[in-house]
Amino acid sequence: MTSPLVIALDAMGGDRAPQVVVRGAELARERHPGVRFLMFGDEAKVEPLLGRYGDLAAVTTLRHTKDAILSEDKPSAALRGGRESSMWLAIDAVHKGEASAVISAGNTGALMVIAKFVLKTLPGIDRPALCGMFPNPRGDTAMLDLGANMRSSAANLTQFAVMGEVFARTVLGVERPIIGLLNVGVEDRKGIDAVREAAVLLRETDLPFEFKGFIEGTDITAGTVDVVVTDGFTGNVAAKTAEGIVRLFAGNLREAFRRDWLSKLGYLLARRSIQKMRERFDPRQYNGAMFLGLNGIVVKSHGGTDALGFANSIGVGVDMARHGFIDKMRHDFESLGTLKDTPRRAAASS
Repeated sequence: MTSPLVIALDAMGGDRAPQVVVRGAELARERHPGVRFLMFGDEAKVEPLLGRYGDLAAVTTLRHTKDAILSEDKPSAALRGGRESSMWLAIDAVHKGEASAVISAGNTGALMVIAKFVLKTLPGIDRPALCGMFPNPRGDTAMLDLGANMRSSAANLTQFAVMGEVFARTVLGVERPIIGLLNVGVEDRKGIDAVREAAVLLRETDLPFEFKGFIEGTDITAGTVDVVVTDGFTGNVAAKTAEGIVRLFAGNLREAFRRDWLSKLGYLLARRSIQKMRERFDPRQYNGAMFLGLNGIVVKSHGGTDALGFANSIGVGVDMARHGFIDKMRHDFESLGTLKDTPRRAAASS
């Protein structure tokens, strides 16, 4: 018999921890029978919550620690003094092989630096990237980097593309993902040097993806590609902008339907369709950004999410572990080979 899949949870990370973490784990348990949880947090706060869910308590091991990394803590301080924190111990469980993935809604910067320090990056990868999901008319689009790296070289962008195609194949189920480089135009002459050099390298690769070339911001949610590759600065701005537009649209829609009795009648007639649209664009459905490139699965839940959102983050980690994400990424980077001489090779090919 195969061993049960174990997911490590930072019970003290997030705005409403540990309540949201425990309730989210209960929802995830119902969705993913056979999964067990290794939870790290303050027994005095977590045990009473686990007591409400007998079935969850039966598949959960709680390890006590009073230390927690706060949202306002600097990543450098967390790295120096956070070794007994719930976040660090949960990450270390993956490093020791006690868990297949770690989920945390805690401090993003701290999660990044601790995970990189403890787990290290996979061979051939210089920097991890933060990957998130966007809806499109035919499914979902993965996008990276969303903020882990403010500046990215051609080698970094090429590595991000390989990370993204492995994610699209293993989690999204796309047999041959389409990859696009986010740029200010689709013409070959457009963009900064790093983006143009990365395009040259991606055209040379012989991996199981199709490189579409340059794409623009409108392509992110158009379904033009399965994976959008960009630097962390641009990706973070794009993600926050999209989130703001969705909130603006939702607010305006609510106001429009409250305007008069005809508007309210229109809402009643269209309620079912509106509910379907609300579910499609519910940010909780896309909660769970992945730090790709690490020698272990690390999923970052939004700090302000609710139990449903946290459960979805756990689901992302479960899917990545069950589909052998780390082994497949290691294989593709071995096929790609080292990228240390990227600038020289790109220049020679252009």
